[in-house]
Amino acid sequence: MSENRLVKCQNFSLIVFFMLLFQFGFAQADFSKLDAILKKNEKLLGKEYALVIQKDGKNIFLRETEDFKLKSPAPIGHSSQWYTAALIMTLVDEGKLNLDEPVSKYIPIFSKYMKGYITLRHCLSHTTGLDNDPVGLLKLAQKTKFTSLEEEAEHYAIKKLIVDNPGQAFAYGSVGMNIAARVVEVATKKSFERVIAEKLFRPLGIRTGSFYNESGNAPNPSGWAMSSAFDYVNFMQMLLNKGLFNGKRVLSENAVNELLKQQYPDARLRYTPDITKGYKYGMGAWILEDDGKGNGVILSAVGMYGTWPWIDTKRKIAGILIVNQLNDNFKKDLSEEIMDAVNGAIEGN
Repeated sequence: MSENRLVKCQNFSLIVFFMLLFQFGFAQADFSKLDAILKKNEKLLGKEYALVIQKDGKNIFLRETEDFKLKSPAPIGHSSQWYTAALIMTLVDEGKLNLDEPVSKYIPIFSKYMKGYITLRHCLSHTTGLDNDPVGLLKLAQKTKFTSLEEEAEHYAIKKLIVDNPGQAFAYGSVGMNIAARVVEVATKKSFERVIAEKLFRPLGIRTGSFYNESGNAPNPSGWAMSSAFDYVNFMQMLLNKGLFNGKRVLSENAVNELLKQQYPDARLRYTPDITKGYKYGMGAWILEDDGKGNGVILSAVGMYGTWPWIDTKRKIAGILIVNQLNDNFKKDLSEEIMDAVNGAIEGN
């Protein structure tokens, strides 16, 4: 009996030793290249930005400025869409919505104007076939002119031209995502802001997440959320953990898989922003790298103007850069440099 105990103790000691060795080696990851990139781009980043990098759920690199902290809320632009798409999937999990049912089931006016074939899946993947607003992306990321999501959805049903059959062309914008948000309100009989707080923000411990519009107009689910870097990374950790956060299930594994895969791989490209050219699209986020079968491996809900969240499902990395300003000079080259530097530090390159 004593010999068995001795063997068990020795085995346990070896496990602890190798765990400590791994942690020590990992703690010595060299982030000097990442530091150099941030310093080189100080003018572009400004005096208010935050960067969080996590691996396996642990912080491995944190950076904040004197005027902007990791817990400071900021407008995250088009990164809002990942939140909105995930909210839809919580209701799909509950059986309250179906991705392939027509939005006209909830907003009948779409059928009246010959748009009854548009589904939630089309809305979340920017393949509705409706014309997009002929405005710049900066305006798309700003506050809405509508007084309610109901008014906005009805405007799209009545005024928007049909330029493609649903699912046949990809055209990035705000139309589909905001129609889907109105479906949420009809299905739950609650405001979009209340539902996303109940279904997503509270379960994920997101305290700064908000779509509140102080002007009194409708929320903009496609481009006007507020969030801190620390809060958004909670959301991404949930995705990396296949729907679990702190041991609690927020989304089913099937729902997460649906969010991370390309929906219409054969769709013709009608419009995509310059900053995302060459990327594919899932639901709420861009696919930077896939597994060859359309399943996202590295994804980012590109914020266009200074917010760049990403997850790497292979390396179990979640990272987010938030710049507290709408910067229309922001380039994807910087974000890709940051991601490469993080991978190099982790892999010892």
